[in-house]
Amino acid sequence: MAAEHATRVVIVGGGECAARAAAVLRERGFVGPVVVIGEEAVAPYERPPLSKAVLTDDEPAAVTVLSPAHAAERAIELRLGDRVAMLDRTAREVELSDGTRIGYDRLLLATGARARQLPVPGGERAATLRSLADARQLRTRLVSGASVVVIGAGFIGLEVAAAARQRGCRVTVIEALGRAMGRGVPDSVADVLVKRHIAEQVDVRFDTAVQGIETQGGVSVVRVGSGSESLVADVVLAGVGAIPNTELAECAGLAIDNGIAVDSALRTSDPAVWAAGDCCSMPHALYGDTRLRFESWRMARDQATVAAANLMGSDETCHPVPWFWSDQYDLTLQIVGLPGFAVDEVIRSNTDGTWVHFGLDAQGRLVAASTVAGPGKMGVFKSIKVAERLIAAGATPLPSVLADPAINLRSLI
Repeated sequence: MAAEHATRVVIVGGGECAARAAAVLRERGFVGPVVVIGEEAVAPYERPPLSKAVLTDDEPAAVTVLSPAHAAERAIELRLGDRVAMLDRTAREVELSDGTRIGYDRLLLATGARARQLPVPGGERAATLRSLADARQLRTRLVSGASVVVIGAGFIGLEVAAAARQRGCRVTVIEALGRAMGRGVPDSVADVLVKRHIAEQVDVRFDTAVQGIETQGGVSVVRVGSGSESLVADVVLAGVGAIPNTELAECAGLAIDNGIAVDSALRTSDPAVWAAGDCCSMPHALYGDTRLRFESWRMARDQATVAAANLMGSDETCHPVPWFWSDQYDLTLQIVGLPGFAVDEVIRSNTDGTWVHFGLDAQGRLVAASTVAGPGKMGVFKSIKVAERLIAAGATPLPSVLADPAINLRSLI
């Protein structure tokens, strides 16, 4: 965009997505004012380490993605510790909690999501993990010998369980469903991680409901099953999902559908407002334009890049292949695509003992691939990168070819 066409961009949100969008605006030559408004009082940082390195490393530190100094170098106004209380679409202004109004020509909502509270009596007593402050507070409580109950066997729950065991805690994981990690991870892949937790002496309980949490004598009592069994814990953590922060958009009259509803270019129902990251849902071309919301580090960055381009007047669309990962103990899980869209599975067993799980839809199209690997076996993730390209291309490889480790996957591209 030429300088004479530059407009004022305001970005609401202080996370990875907001910081990336601001950086891309400058990288692509945008010269107008850029304002990033973050509710947290700390500079934008990466969230994935919160349930991993921040809990386990000897000297944990946040991974900052836009420091105040870097923002100043790029002429990005970084307002930290400010909450946007209202969006006035008619005046094209956002109003802060102190009454200050900031005008915009184009607005990006990157408001993220918040941890879901456990919906049982006393559920508010369970800690959650979403912010750096949450992680730092949780770390102080994960001391050797402490009893920890983790509610929810999803990504966050299992990562915290692994971190707690590494810090010498006694850990129980409670999951209401019959398996770990939901539809986002194939059964056989999730089982590898569950078996590792069990080998690490984690008490993993499936098909177990939490009835309530009480406090007795300075410890928590978690009632499970029919309510007759109680687990005493020094620490209770709920990892039961996240809720998109849509209140600002909803009060301003923007369309909401499992998040702020955007189109493939990340435009909201207001032509001057875009949304990106955990707060929004979009139709995804690779999955039949099904409206999807992603809580993913890389998707947040991908969406931020597209949103920044479109804030400058482009009309780019966003449909990258979803990619997720998890580190638990010395194992790494990687997933590309969406296993929930698969109806058939193919396993490729490699000669080095590694394997890849492929998912095909009803038309034989590759829609997902995943694996778990440990030290010395990381080469298998090259197959995941190739699978990502095949998924993006809409490839329909023969199951027999996928299963044959003698056939180089790159030959299918």
